[in-house]
Amino acid sequence: MCLKLVHRIAALGAIMPLALSAQAPAAEKPWDMLAATPEVVSQWQDMRFGMFLCWGPVALTGEEIGWSRGAPRGHGWLRVEGQGKTPVDVYDNLYKKWKPDRFDARQWVQIAKDAGQKYLIFLVKHHDGFCLYDTKLTDYKSTGPEAAWKHDVMADVAKACHEAGLKLIIYYSQPDWRHPDYGTENHHRYIAYLHGQVRELLTNYGRIDGFWFDLGGKPSDWDSVKLFQMMRTLQPWLIINNRCGLPGDFDTPEQRLGAFDLKRPWETCMTLGTQWSWKPNDEIKSLKQCIDVLVTCAGRNGNLALNTNPMPDGQIEPRQAERFREIGAWLKQYGRSIYATRGGPFWGLHSATTRKDNTIYVHVLKWHGEKLLLPPIAKKIVAFSLLTGGTATVRQSAEQIEISVPREHRRELDTIVELELDGPASDLAPAQIISDSLTFGKKATASSVYPDPVGRQYLPAFAVDGDPESGWTFAPDIKSAWLEIDLGKPCTFDTAEIHERYDRIRGFRLQAKQGDGWVTLCQGPRIGEHYSASFPPITAQFVRLEVLDTTINPLVAELHVYRSQ
Repeated sequence: MCLKLVHRIAALGAIMPLALSAQAPAAEKPWDMLAATPEVVSQWQDMRFGMFLCWGPVALTGEEIGWSRGAPRGHGWLRVEGQGKTPVDVYDNLYKKWKPDRFDARQWVQIAKDAGQKYLIFLVKHHDGFCLYDTKLTDYKSTGPEAAWKHDVMADVAKACHEAGLKLIIYYSQPDWRHPDYGTENHHRYIAYLHGQVRELLTNYGRIDGFWFDLGGKPSDWDSVKLFQMMRTLQPWLIINNRCGLPGDFDTPEQRLGAFDLKRPWETCMTLGTQWSWKPNDEIKSLKQCIDVLVTCAGRNGNLALNTNPMPDGQIEPRQAERFREIGAWLKQYGRSIYATRGGPFWGLHSATTRKDNTIYVHVLKWHGEKLLLPPIAKKIVAFSLLTGGTATVRQSAEQIEISVPREHRRELDTIVELELDGPASDLAPAQIISDSLTFGKKATASSVYPDPVGRQYLPAFAVDGDPESGWTFAPDIKSAWLEIDLGKPCTFDTAEIHERYDRIRGFRLQAKQGDGWVTLCQGPRIGEHYSASFPPITAQFVRLEVLDTTINPLVAELHVYRSQ
């Protein structure tokens, strides 16, 4: 996987019927094969949840795949600066002693099925160039003459997926930092190599449902138009992501949540632990964190591809397998609120909604106060129930929808209220949840930001985007700075939550602007991961967090204030 930010590419317009004169019959524009058909995209969205699986000889080191290789990352104009800490002569020869004696593709697929995942994204080649299939175009592969194992992993994975009815998507990194022609004056030979390998994968392993490229680039870097057309000539049903120089069919926010978007399909790719390939004693996400991410993706109209990384012997680590099974157990009960739904109509920070037919599913991941307040809708709620068990109260008026659930019936993972309408939920316009954070998605500015290019990953807006994995930080050579949020209009609030990863702040105050001055709402020596404060209700349009002192530049992941109820 690319651990850098991937620039979002503008969406490719859907293919529309060609308008002819009123006297002539309408004719469809020929399919250029650069985008999947709407039916293919819709079927992919229906699945909502997939497994990403990254594996290779690098598992022997416990370091990150590709990026830990101690050599320049490519050549010529395609070279990426930096190199990893594993010496290249060690990294490139790991396959000569890698012999996974407990590999079982059926076990991998069964874990995905147990997790409720509908597709598997299997890595066959990363930026390091090593191939986990029997390519005829290089000996640097799991079946190569010097490989200790001599096994076609892709063949086993494809067979297991096809037997189990699990959709199979191939991850293939078109960059290859080891290939001698890559990025050089002989790059045309590398393009031929790339196209040849993609052709092998789409010819020799049965039905493939999608292709997942990486690192982006320009269409000319990979001859992408010709590549896509060749791919869909072989397998017309392919769905392809946005990282091969063309818009493709969906965006791929990495290690972060995508934004609410009803127009452009997207998929968050995220690790269960802290890196893509296996790491011993890695910290993995809790079940609560996994459900939060899955529900938020569905509520924002996106998919989730959650990564696992088998150990050197080929087995998925038992605690990771158990986490996936726990997710699957939850989906067995509540999957109807996730699968084949679309996001909205309401969106928010710790609450989300999904919809299907005449039903809206309201997911409350964290309660703020005693009631959840939703915007009004033109349709009538004719029935409601608490899908997660217990009782709820729902009151609909011309001003809002008010939902209350007794504390004893609220669920730690997700409280789901099912609303049945007197008509389709699909035509309701999206709107933000009324009782949501007042700072969520609002304009944020700061007195200092981290210098570019790294600073693009730590902008002020990331402190109010609802994603705890992102955040704002400032220049490393200063000890104090401020972050200011414009609520858009005067609002009354009495509660604040701040999440500061790594616990670096050693003095802060939260303020609201009153007239020409600032009033302090709360202050203290530290913030840490989970800070919350209540204060007398105050009405203001601008909120400011002032960092007074810090060990080194901190990461303010989220800053939210909530209206008085």
